[in-house]
Amino acid sequence: MLRMLQIIKMLRIYRMPRFKVSTYPFTDYFKGFDKVEAVRRIFGEKTEEVFRNLKVEFTWIGYMWISDIDGHLIVNSRYLNNGDILDIYLDVIHELVHLKQFMEGKELFEGRFSYVERPTEIEAYRHAVEEARKLGLSDERICAYLMTEWMSDDDLKRLAKTLNVVCEQVKDKAPQ
Repeated sequence: MLRMLQIIKMLRIYRMPRFKVSTYPFTDYFKGFDKVEAVRRIFGEKTEEVFRNLKVEFTWIGYMWISDIDGHLIVNSRYLNNGDILDIYLDVIHELVHLKQFMEGKELFEGRFSYVERPTEIEAYRHAVEEARKLGLSDERICAYLMTEWMSDDDLKRLAKTLNVVCEQVKDKAPQ
């Protein structure tokens, strides 16, 4: 995408082509989430309404996130098909918190905070960690869930501390 933007800038083409994005009902691909207690805690009485209107778009980049334009869920289809099912489940919980934040008019990508200090991220991770604990996951497994390639070891330590997760051993990002 960055390369495409660089080429467009070089050619002085400033109008981006519009691609039709296909979205599908969330419940066609994520069945039963409206019955999950953790989800019902997020949306309360509005759970059924939210799920009736929630759409999902499939892509080939990233993992999973909420569109900051209209609040639909965007999911990497390879991640959905090949990722760890528990990580996917916790990511859906995490992203549904972001959906609620979006519905409340909160800024999801507020730039004045680092990723691990952003209030919206902390709230979303809190819900995911709470659900992980209810499922009986160890701190070691929760820490593995929290690890992402865009976080430094220090970021991971700060986030884990904020969430009261003990991460004894952090990832080594340097290639061996």
